[in-house]
Amino acid sequence: MVRYISCFLLLSISIAGTAQTGINKSVELKMNNIRMDSLLRSNVDDLEGELGSWQMNFGERLVLIITDENANRMRIFSPVVSEDDLEKGQLKKMLGANFHSALDAKYSLYEGFVISIFTHPLEELTDYQFIDALKQVVILNRTFGTTYQSTDLIFPGASEKEPPKVNEKPVKRT
Repeated sequence: MVRYISCFLLLSISIAGTAQTGINKSVELKMNNIRMDSLLRSNVDDLEGELGSWQMNFGERLVLIITDENANRMRIFSPVVSEDDLEKGQLKKMLGANFHSALDAKYSLYEGFVISIFTHPLEELTDYQFIDALKQVVILNRTFGTTYQSTDLIFPGASEKEPPKVNEKPVKRT
């Protein structure tokens, strides 16, 4: 019985030490407004704003970033075009792109504008993801009306084929 208690105590101490180490590392890696501000200042020339609310020209596009540390959320977005200026079929293409060719950034409507947007939990965001997200938002903005893509990656099935009718039998695959 003493042996089991000793093993249990040693295991508990080991787990507690590992958990404590994990907590310290995760605190060091969490994104916050101060860290985001530092990344922006080292990657963006034309930056305005304050912690939690920035505006900049990035890739020749207006980009805005807002965060809410209490809610652990952040948004990067860029106005694309007025909703009133959408041409017939563009809304459908935007929605299709959100599945096929817009990777992490998406198209959305906000305050009468089409925007390209990236949303993410703030603390879990890595430095690389943050800079990549900035790029994707700008690329998605630029490709509106043409390829509607945020990267070179496009998921299969992006063609404009008609979907199969509900009463069609599925094709057997061998």
